[in-house]
Amino acid sequence: MSPRRNRPKGGENPPESESRMGGDRFGVQGTESWQGEEWSVRHVAGASAAGKRYRCPGCDQEIPSGAPHLVAWPEYGGVDERRHWHKACWNAKDRRTTRVQRSRNAPRY
Repeated sequence: MSPRRNRPKGGENPPESESRMGGDRFGVQGTESWQGEEWSVRHVAGASAAGKRYRCPGCDQEIPSGAPHLVAWPEYGGVDERRHWHKACWNAKDRRTTRVQRSRNAPRY
């Protein structure tokens, strides 16, 4: 008896859920509602994120090169309005306050 093959053979169609969500070479893309606006959200795999560093607007921390994250922008916004977020920061965006973020060593004035 030969071992069971868990890997799909070439030439098969992608799963229906992935094709419905807009899965392609740039990651899985969907639409979410936030602050009364529709936002396009694209998940970026770590391998696709090599080469650049980004600053997350949710926590004001750096997203290192090669780290998985997501990109969000208003549905009718331009390329300049795209922002790279940690996934946890995007999920917690409604629980965050609008206060100024600063490091522990920053002066308080």
